[in-house]
Amino acid sequence: MKTKQSILAAGLLLLLCAAISLASPNFTGEWKMNASKSDFGQMPPPSNIVQKITHEDPSLKVASTWTGDQGEMTSNFTYTTDGKECTNSSPMGEMKSTLKWDGDVLVSESKADFQGNAATITSRWTLSEDGKTLTEKTHFSSSMGEGDMTVVYDKQ
Repeated sequence: MKTKQSILAAGLLLLLCAAISLASPNFTGEWKMNASKSDFGQMPPPSNIVQKITHEDPSLKVASTWTGDQGEMTSNFTYTTDGKECTNSSPMGEMKSTLKWDGDVLVSESKADFQGNAATITSRWTLSEDGKTLTEKTHFSSSMGEGDMTVVYDKQ
């Protein structure tokens, strides 16, 4: 009888561990750009980016402040991580995005029209194992060209 209980307990423990390992990362927190680890490619880098993220899957809200040579720009975006299309407005124009999980990576695919230039933007968000570093790798393409950038954020 004890052997069956031990096997059952071990099986339940394995299922619990598997469920925990399958849980998606949670990006909630205040994140500040680490300029020395970020790469903006051919784009001029901002002097600072701060993102305040509220993540209660599938809801994801991102309040961003970018500071650079041309002043400060803020945005507030609301998404879902279940693949449903979300529409957000930014200082540059309207953007339609879908977000979905690819394992433990959150993939965002967006289409926008920035002042008459159609653009496609794909981002991949990853969270470090210790939950203290958020990395956002982005590829963008438009009629003006294409490029890549990586922004690394430290949790505050």
